[in-house]
Amino acid sequence: MSVKAAPVEQIDQLRDRIRYHEHRYFVLDDPEIADRDFDELVRQLRQLEAGHPELVTSDSPTQRAGGKPGQGLIAVEHSLPMLSLDNAYAESELLDFDRRVQESAAGRQAGFICELKIDGLSLALTFEDGSLVRGVTRGDGLQGEDVTANVRTIRSVPLYVPALRREGQGGVEVRGEVFLSLASFQKLNRERELHGESLFANPRNAAAGTLRTLDPGIVAGRNLDFFVYQALVDGRVPRRDHSEVLEWLKEAGFKVNPHWKRCASVREVVDFCQVWETRREELSYEIDGVVVKVDSILLQQDMGETSKFPRWAVAYKFRARQATTVVNDIQVQVGRTGALTPVALLEPVRLAGSTISRATLHNLDEIARLGIKIGDTVWVEKGGDVIPKVVKVVEHLRPPEARDFAMPHQCPVCQGEVFRAEDEAVLRCINLTCPAKPRETLLHFSSRRALRIEGLGEALVSQLLEKGLVRDPSDLYALKLEDLIGLERMGPKSAANLLAQIEASKRRGLSQVIFGLGIRHVGERTAMVLARHFGALENVSRATPESLESVFEVGPAVAESVRRFFTQSGNLRIVEKLRLAGLNLEERHAESAPTDLQGQQVVVTGRLATLTREEASRMITLRGGRVTAAVSKKTSFVVAGEDAGGKLVRARQLGVAVMDETKFRRLLNRQ
Repeated sequence: MSVKAAPVEQIDQLRDRIRYHEHRYFVLDDPEIADRDFDELVRQLRQLEAGHPELVTSDSPTQRAGGKPGQGLIAVEHSLPMLSLDNAYAESELLDFDRRVQESAAGRQAGFICELKIDGLSLALTFEDGSLVRGVTRGDGLQGEDVTANVRTIRSVPLYVPALRREGQGGVEVRGEVFLSLASFQKLNRERELHGESLFANPRNAAAGTLRTLDPGIVAGRNLDFFVYQALVDGRVPRRDHSEVLEWLKEAGFKVNPHWKRCASVREVVDFCQVWETRREELSYEIDGVVVKVDSILLQQDMGETSKFPRWAVAYKFRARQATTVVNDIQVQVGRTGALTPVALLEPVRLAGSTISRATLHNLDEIARLGIKIGDTVWVEKGGDVIPKVVKVVEHLRPPEARDFAMPHQCPVCQGEVFRAEDEAVLRCINLTCPAKPRETLLHFSSRRALRIEGLGEALVSQLLEKGLVRDPSDLYALKLEDLIGLERMGPKSAANLLAQIEASKRRGLSQVIFGLGIRHVGERTAMVLARHFGALENVSRATPESLESVFEVGPAVAESVRRFFTQSGNLRIVEKLRLAGLNLEERHAESAPTDLQGQQVVVTGRLATLTREEASRMITLRGGRVTAAVSKKTSFVVAGEDAGGKLVRARQLGVAVMDETKFRRLLNRQ
């Protein structure tokens, strides 16, 4: 580098050299210089940028590790849904997948791409003019959380990709999997153990927890990694075949997992899956299967997707890994819905990269099927390599002192009534005031699909319960500013904002209140149907099973669940407190609402000026329509706001009708 070069030229040259060596080290695992020499390049760049702060750019290698912790994670809608994959567990299911593909191909050549299924967290990165501008988690597939500050600390994620400047007008989206290597996972857990902190169960949980950490400085120290598997340019796949996309991504400088293969036949696919099921221990990271995709993008588009899965891909899941251990005891835990779940307390055993000490036994029927006793030696496995479960009792090892387990006749937490429906294997506590339920009950009540109290997250709910400030959802409306200011990460401004959100929740619709109560079997749509038919929560609470069953889409299970919920005195006290707090417990004009959208499927996308997406969806449902996540040939029309993105592109490709917010409001006002 010339000492006479202008500062801007020196900085550009240093950045190019650092990016080159980062790629060699973090992507190719083939460094050309020593760590000390690399650190010296970064030191020189920092020094130059400090002397010329006007030349610092967001994609500079010095800008990876952010400083200040964030104030929370913001929800972001995906340009196109990040659908999950349908699973296959046997060769016969792969053959069925191949049959469906060949039927759709109708004589066209249909090859497959096999990729290792990384056991991590899906992530979508957006690049504009070659620079990374956003990183969003998969979330529920429709929207995720903005974790850009944390993504910038991942060294295998490039902050600037020159090749992307030539692609598209609306930016490039790259999708992949964030993961933690086994070595980094073990190091992290050793450090947590030394500090007396709880250990992460497995690398996937550690990666997910790390990525959602609010302090990028902590994220930077945990050595997350990233494999890329897909790209979208202006909402479309940029190449003819998926194999070409993978090659293009690699050439552009992204880290693509090297163990992928194009297979001409399903026989090759089966062989690939079997080989890697035996070789998985050779890898430095966890995998739990193989993702099989149709190679041709055109055939992918022809096959389309369901509301949950693409039809052109399947995840072949490896057999769960197993180990033997002893059942030391069986305890009962109570969940948000009141379900009493027996849990086996196990002699700790290492399994699939984590220590297992608990395993669910589901219900009494499962205990009877297994024939399990306290003291038994059992086989345990991780279902999908994640959830531990007992699969078999080793009866010949049963000790003489082994004893039977009996489910309690009352809730073990509140001693309230437990109930088992005729068609269910689960016992439930039906007391809403049961102390075991508050945390999950409060989170459900305040969720976006219920009363939508923004800012009331897991950490804050835990604090409110620990301090005795709330016991049930109705207590939220008695909170005062002085109650909140003393809580962790809760200053006067944030406390005032939360109280404003709680006040605003009083104006939510009746259906959101019904859904927020967490009545067994009552989802969003059923809550809307009940609100529309009965018009007031008081009418729902007094309804007989016969009158409930007479409502369209309400069956015996729902009717019995609603009736039982409102026979509990504790539940009725909460409803009365909600009424006194001023919540909207009536559905205005419920009986006169038109049904002109009956049977129609509608997609809402983009940002609407006068409605939230939840309000728009609710209006559609109340008029008989069904709101779906993805655009397909069955979609009746799409409501598109600003920044509608890929769903709008997809609708135009399929010839689906599109209306803006003005036309949508006109439709709603039509009688």
